[in-house]
Amino acid sequence: MSTKPSSKQSRTDLILNCILLAISVIYFGLLIIGKFAFPAGNRFYESLNPFSGLGDPIKAVRIISLACFILSISWVVRFGLKQLERLLHKGRAMLNLFCSFIKYIAILILLFWVLNTCGVDTTTLLAGVGILGLIVGLGAQPLIADIIAGLFIVFEGIFEVGDIIVIDGFRGTVKEIGVRTTQIEDVGGNIKVVNNSDIKTLVNMTSDLSLAVSEVSIEYGESLERVEAVLAANLGVIQKEIPDIVEGPFYKGVSELGDSGVTLKFVAKCHEGNKYQVERDLNRQIKLLFDANNINIPFNQVVVNTPPTFQKYDAGKKAAAKRFVDIQRDASRHITDEGEG
Repeated sequence: MSTKPSSKQSRTDLILNCILLAISVIYFGLLIIGKFAFPAGNRFYESLNPFSGLGDPIKAVRIISLACFILSISWVVRFGLKQLERLLHKGRAMLNLFCSFIKYIAILILLFWVLNTCGVDTTTLLAGVGILGLIVGLGAQPLIADIIAGLFIVFEGIFEVGDIIVIDGFRGTVKEIGVRTTQIEDVGGNIKVVNNSDIKTLVNMTSDLSLAVSEVSIEYGESLERVEAVLAANLGVIQKEIPDIVEGPFYKGVSELGDSGVTLKFVAKCHEGNKYQVERDLNRQIKLLFDANNINIPFNQVVVNTPPTFQKYDAGKKAAAKRFVDIQRDASRHITDEGEG
């Protein structure tokens, strides 16, 4: 299932957070001030205080007080964990899961506390809930499977919030790992929601550096040794021009003898989030380098004139070009291209 986030949803979340903050401030402020403002034994204040031992509280006041107390504490804890999550790279999924648990546990505590206030025997109710839970559990196996799968994802560190992963062909950034589902957002802002138990296979693109590939062609009449000599003198400059490159760039040699030109391959290692930008930057820098050294990139055309005479290289420069190719091959031997074993 995919959804599209909207600014309206963001505004709604902001309004709800502001309302909860206002309720928390008013409620706890009333508890603190009321201790001095109301006389001792005041029934209204004793009903408002969730920890008072009043045997006959005003039920409506006590229920509202319990709701404000539990929801405020839950919101404050989850808000604090969300702020801590922004500061962490690892462990964010764990905090996210804790936030989900806190929300559900707070609702259960509130429910039993309210029932106790209304005179319901919660001890007997808990025993009945245990039996009912066993019956419901047998029919809620998919839900249990989602929860258990979510726990394994978090504790085994399969992926974290912020990682870029691919699930069933959908590539995106992990936004949230919940008790039941995982949310992934692609570059277009589309969010895919996947049940945790449905995540059978995935590719974590963030676990290691990714490979950025650039393939550029030169004319057949161009001296390959001259081009390689130019590359030998300028690959270091290209690396400085693209700070997102972690390793490389490396010249991998001739990848194809095409219909109209000789295709050269260049690779560089970078973080997955920068992969496509690094490929675009690498293409640009190589094009600028070839333009500056009169190296033509071919295009399909019909030649009706005498081909130009290309510059030749002597034996010494050819040997230097071969040394450069050997050095590049050894330096990038640990990098495997797509399609290589």
